[in-house]
Amino acid sequence: MYNLRKNLLMYALSAATALATQLAYAAGGVAATPSKTTELDSPPWQQGANNDATERGLSFTEPDADNLADFHGDPIHLALALYVGGNYFFAMAPLVYAFEAHYPQYRGHVYWETLPPGLLIKQIESGGVVTVGNMTWTVAPDVYLAGLKTVQREIDAGLLQAPAVPYVKNTLTIMVPKNNPAHVERLADLGEPGVRLAMPNPAFEGIARQIKIALENAGGDALVKAVYDTKVNDGSTTLTHIHYRQTPLWIMQGKADAGITWQSEAVFQEQAGHPVAHVDIPVADNATAIYGGAIAKGASHVQAARRWLAFIRSPEALSIFERYGFTPFQPDTTASTVRFLRQQRGHPEQAPDVSNSVHTKI
Repeated sequence: MYNLRKNLLMYALSAATALATQLAYAAGGVAATPSKTTELDSPPWQQGANNDATERGLSFTEPDADNLADFHGDPIHLALALYVGGNYFFAMAPLVYAFEAHYPQYRGHVYWETLPPGLLIKQIESGGVVTVGNMTWTVAPDVYLAGLKTVQREIDAGLLQAPAVPYVKNTLTIMVPKNNPAHVERLADLGEPGVRLAMPNPAFEGIARQIKIALENAGGDALVKAVYDTKVNDGSTTLTHIHYRQTPLWIMQGKADAGITWQSEAVFQEQAGHPVAHVDIPVADNATAIYGGAIAKGASHVQAARRWLAFIRSPEALSIFERYGFTPFQPDTTASTVRFLRQQRGHPEQAPDVSNSVHTKI
């Protein structure tokens, strides 16, 4: 009886926290993660707010056994499907709620995935079919969002439709546990034998390319090989399995002393009150990513896709990104993307006003 009461209380607390967090998202606030999480919260930033479905039926999520943290919303009754390279999974719920405020007809019908860009491409090539555990379902994307170079490459490959629409930029940082017990102060420290690292997997995570550039800037090819060869072989570098956001989880679990992530990830984790911190990387060594999106070839919801790509360039969307350390992309212009954005502005019922022109030459 005691265990039953305890479990019921824990489920009630978890449900109340999820409701409070979802209301905070809907109000446009920063993710409100509780200061003390329960064993039901895995990963600890979920809290139920990253699900756009309004009719949820049986709610069953057993952490570390049945958990679908990278899939959000209703895959059956959808009006817009987004494949999002998981670099800003934490910003997606506020973005979706803001988007739905402009277009109430989509409320509860936006589905999004936040897997590494390379895995999302594999899913596209598989016809949108994905399997997690014992469940297999199919959702083909309407919009694919990742690094701008990746988006352009997939346009050239015929999986996406031109133009590529860039919107924000991001830089790298070194994530460490709070108080930095390993005393990591610079990129060169990551090559030290005693420092345990959690690092993105170069096989499918685009961030690894920028990380290798930063490591080479700071310590030459020797530092790159130390982090990604020597320390992988001796077990002191652990490569992430699904995305670099495993890094904060492993840091909080005491499995890693440091790892390189996007600055926005560190900002989010610190805002959430988790016991992590970050070490700035000098501009001369750092690398910058530019994020872009494009409509998928054969998209089922083209109008909604156009509206989303216009929305994420709007001042409202950019202000959400800026909460987490992103900066707006402000390039010169090219005819194709200007034509795209003018088309949206010419139909105000289709998209919020987008004031900045964009281009794809990076």
